[in-house]
Amino acid sequence: MLVEVCANSLESALIAERAGADRIELCSELAVGGLTPSYGLLKMVKERVSIPVHVLIRPRSGNFSYTDDELNIMVTDINLCVELGFSGIVSGVLHQNFKVDVERTKILKQAAGHLKFTFHRAFDWVENPIEAMRQLEELEMDYVLTSGQQNSAPKGLQLLCDLQKHSSCIDIMPGSGVNAGNVSLFKDQGFKAVHLSGTAMEKKLDIIAPITMNSKSFLSDDHVAVTQFKNVHEVVTKVK
Repeated sequence: MLVEVCANSLESALIAERAGADRIELCSELAVGGLTPSYGLLKMVKERVSIPVHVLIRPRSGNFSYTDDELNIMVTDINLCVELGFSGIVSGVLHQNFKVDVERTKILKQAAGHLKFTFHRAFDWVENPIEAMRQLEELEMDYVLTSGQQNSAPKGLQLLCDLQKHSSCIDIMPGSGVNAGNVSLFKDQGFKAVHLSGTAMEKKLDIIAPITMNSKSFLSDDHVAVTQFKNVHEVVTKVK
């Protein structure tokens, strides 16, 4: 059974490799479900990690419906991953009605070329998962990462098993809440791969920061923070 570890840093990737992981999904910002890692992180991981690495391509947090500019950014990031020699891409696009955006996902798949492609947990928002699976098989996806449309993969086990039965060429990869206490559930059901972060919060400062740099107001699935013309223009007008 392949064990994929979602690593949010070089340190995490090196630890996962040392612990026996078969593959890394490299990203940043686990708190928002993962974002595309920086060029610096990509380069360092490629130089120092020897097991296969698949890179998450997600330009921002929030929903999975992207503008033309955002899609172009994603394609550019994929091109960089191909150039750097990574093994796979993790991404996907939905319409705003939560159906798979086949055309835009196809653009990402074509940009990835020979690299393996995982359709990520945007799948857990789709209305009809069996229909979505058929669409992704037509796109020749290699993996679908999903919790079975529940808050954790153990809770979504029934749908995960149904998806596996309906899949002819895609490997269903359970992810979210997978740990040593429940991984046997998935192995016993014949899944070929599982996905986990294996993280714990580690204290890195000995003193308490004077003010927080985290903002809960930016954490949203249906809103995206966008600079407002009026807000900036009014400030510029007052000071120039």
